[in-house]
Amino acid sequence: MKPPYEINTKILKYISSISEKIGEVNANYLNRPSPTLRKKNKIKTIHSSLKIEGNTLTENQVTAILENKRVIGTQKDILEVKNAINVYDQLITYKSTSLKSFLKAHGLLLDNLVENPGKLRKQNVGVFKGTEVAHLAPQADKVHFLMDDLFKYLKETDELELIKSCVFHYEVEFIHPFIDGNGRMGRLWQTIILMEKYPVFEFIPFETLISKTQKDYYKELEKSDNAGNSTFFIEYMLDVIKKSLDELLQFNNKIVTDDDRLEYFISLGKSEFTRKDYMDTFKNISTSTASRDLKKGVENGFFEKVGEKNKTKYKIRT
Repeated sequence: MKPPYEINTKILKYISSISEKIGEVNANYLNRPSPTLRKKNKIKTIHSSLKIEGNTLTENQVTAILENKRVIGTQKDILEVKNAINVYDQLITYKSTSLKSFLKAHGLLLDNLVENPGKLRKQNVGVFKGTEVAHLAPQADKVHFLMDDLFKYLKETDELELIKSCVFHYEVEFIHPFIDGNGRMGRLWQTIILMEKYPVFEFIPFETLISKTQKDYYKELEKSDNAGNSTFFIEYMLDVIKKSLDELLQFNNKIVTDDDRLEYFISLGKSEFTRKDYMDTFKNISTSTASRDLKKGVENGFFEKVGEKNKTKYKIRT
């Protein structure tokens, strides 16, 4: 059965805007971030997603753990980060339409943190807000059926992935298939659904914006619960996705070093290029800045200069 939601004018506008921005990302080669940017985005994603769940470690501490350095913190917080790193390192191995893959990811994400990680709950649960029950999850004996139905929706419905990813995220929060880790899994799986259609989503840390608007996140979940459908939550998440794409597109407008620019440009995989090609990628730099960058690239052995004046070309060294 298809989960309940409505596609309204607001949602259609978000879809149109997001589609345009994805096209712009691809046109600007930002769908292939540099290794440095990829690492930063992974750190932001892990830090933000765990912060929403109460993890107290800072971005710098998450970075240290990723680099196998010692940090001071609770054993639980450190283990949560290590598990998340393990899962996010394997993103491309998960299949979005597979319940088995979903359970495997939960098993790694909550390994040694809860009893029976990777197993659907067998007891009834409720989500509390203070001393009051904010959400009473479906009975335990219905969880497997509901999750099978949800994955059938992912697999067989011809709905847009942008919509399906939001619906899935909400339904995981609503069904609450696990004793713990439901929010983390909802956010993780939305990323996996999106990146299978649009690979750039592997590097877009939209969890950062969710973390910054955490009250709104829970408010929209509650509004959707009260409405009996996920429409409000879809609107919220599409807005988050749109703003996350905006941040990525602002990359060219940020003040970055010549090393950042050179590293990023080399990661694009062009074998031969001109100064104009370089400036087309970094539209906000001057001709003299581009020339200085390229001179440094030659001096550092990143590429070699061929020809003179207006016939000058650069070849990447392999």
